[in-house]
Amino acid sequence: RRIRNTARFLLSNLNGFDPAANLVAPAELIELDRWAVDRALRLQEEVIAAYRDYQFHLIYQKIHNFCAVELGGFYLDVIKDRQYTTQTDSLARRSVQTAMYHILEALARWLAPILSFTADEIWEHIPGKRDASVFLATWYELPEALPAAEVAPFMARWKSLAALRDAVNDHLEAARQAGTIGGSLDAEVRLHARLDGDADRARHAELAALGNELRFALITSGAALTTVDADAALPAGAAELAWSDADGATHRWAIEVARSAHAKCPRCWHHRADVGSDADHPELCGRCVSNAFDDGETRRHA
Repeated sequence: RRIRNTARFLLSNLNGFDPAANLVAPAELIELDRWAVDRALRLQEEVIAAYRDYQFHLIYQKIHNFCAVELGGFYLDVIKDRQYTTQTDSLARRSVQTAMYHILEALARWLAPILSFTADEIWEHIPGKRDASVFLATWYELPEALPAAEVAPFMARWKSLAALRDAVNDHLEAARQAGTIGGSLDAEVRLHARLDGDADRARHAELAALGNELRFALITSGAALTTVDADAALPAGAAELAWSDADGATHRWAIEVARSAHAKCPRCWHHRADVGSDADHPELCGRCVSNAFDDGETRRHA
């Protein structure tokens, strides 16, 4: 069911996508979409090796984990805002559709020998020209979304961000249970990076590079990043944020979670200070005014 529902979500979000006209080149993909495509490429190598060794249980486990954890627990959550609020033909939206298209092309083939009817159903609905059946196709040639030398540090960076997001989610859930917030978009978070060595400094630099897009990665209405000394006490009102990055380093930072004081935009559901700043569209935030009526926003990371 998890695998099937993942495929349904991917297919439903390819509405209006024509790979012949809308496919985005690998070098132009948004960073998070590069991560998803490259993760599928590495997984495909593992799946093919498992088929060659008749390790069918490994195939199921790896694909299920990819659908449940890496896609369902991270990627598909983060990209919903970009998919649903940016302009129809924008790079931000076509980039995520390109990643989903590549993943579906590969997924249908991975599943064909073990979930045959499901794979053939998926195949019928993937946009673009193709063979009559998935059983007539060979392995999909997933694009190299990254230069070989950049793969390891790039993937580690996004794996670390996913781990941080899991830790932040624990605090958001605690705030929800306490009645401070309803959903994560009601919240604004402030992360205090405790600089206690090279690993902390590296993770802080990576997060700082996201700029305003950190809030999209965390799925909150606001996300601020500050630094504190290694031996400093926790800021007033902050809780310890303990998490481990892709390299196994443990970080003991701090986090503040607060309910946003700003109005909620009915289009993107984010609480923003600039809601009502456009007299012609007083109910919308500035980003949504731009996406709906102007040139649209630019995304680079998430």
